Amino acid sequence: MRSRSTLKRRRSKGFSLIELLVVVVIVSVLASIAVPQYSGYRARAFNARVASDARNAASGEEAYFVDNEAYRTNGSCTALPGFSLSSGVTCTLAAAACTAGTGFTVATSHAQATKHCTWTSCPAVGATSLVCS
Repeated sequence: MRSRSTLKRRRSKGFSLIELLVVVVIVSVLASIAVPQYSGYRARAFNARVASDARNAASGEEAYFVDNEAYRTNGSCTALPGFSLSSGVTCTLAAAACTAGTGFTVATSHAQATKHCTWTSCPAVGATSLVCS
């Protein structure tokens, strides 16, 4: 009797095909849940990066105005004092007409973000300076 039980234990060292299939199904269900969640996290992170760069570029534009008494209203944002552009984000400056004189707009976007942001130095009454859509 003892020899049969040790013989049986020696033969059942591996996993059966059903057990392996169950594990594969469980892993695939978990992956199908996790991958879309991960994509959503990445998109929100890129959106936050775009909004942050728009705010930082607006601060850099105001710092430029303090030094030069004029806005730098054309081209890229990379020459603004104290501003470093995040990887993959595009940032452009443009002039804006304001009732109190001249102003500026900063437009930022990223290829993998779901939104692009625009900062306006002189928004309409009741409107916010930063608009992301």
